[in-house]
Amino acid sequence: MGLMEGLTQGVAQGILHQLVALLLDPVIILLLLVTLVSVADIGLLLGERFGGLKAASSKLSLDELEYQLKKRVERSDFVTRLGPMLGLMGTLIPLGPGLAALGQGDFQQLTQAITVAFDTTVLGLLVGVVGFISSRLRRRWYDHLLAKLEAEQAV
Repeated sequence: MGLMEGLTQGVAQGILHQLVALLLDPVIILLLLVTLVSVADIGLLLGERFGGLKAASSKLSLDELEYQLKKRVERSDFVTRLGPMLGLMGTLIPLGPGLAALGQGDFQQLTQAITVAFDTTVLGLLVGVVGFISSRLRRRWYDHLLAKLEAEQAV
């Protein structure tokens, strides 16, 4: 490899490294926001289970209710997928600098990088689990409610 190719490759890798490093804070912020959405979704889920679905079904037409229920399931599905993706990004981004720090003997930076990596992994997976359970419960409840309402309309 020639000197020019080596310099070009080094510059490209440096730019790539800097761009990826800039992503860590936004990924962590987004993961925290998705976690808040997940916690709020648990509250909505409990509210739906203990009376919210009955109240909504009596106020809305069947088409409006079906549209609202579909949006809620989509939100749960979105959280189910986004949480683990952000968790994985939050895992991989700090590991590059952490491994570089290991090569230089900087165990404090390595420890910090691994801590961030594990924390984002666990939080991302937790958000995914909550979203998955929420989505499954909603689908079951909504299918049952819609079938009941459709049977009532047929009579």
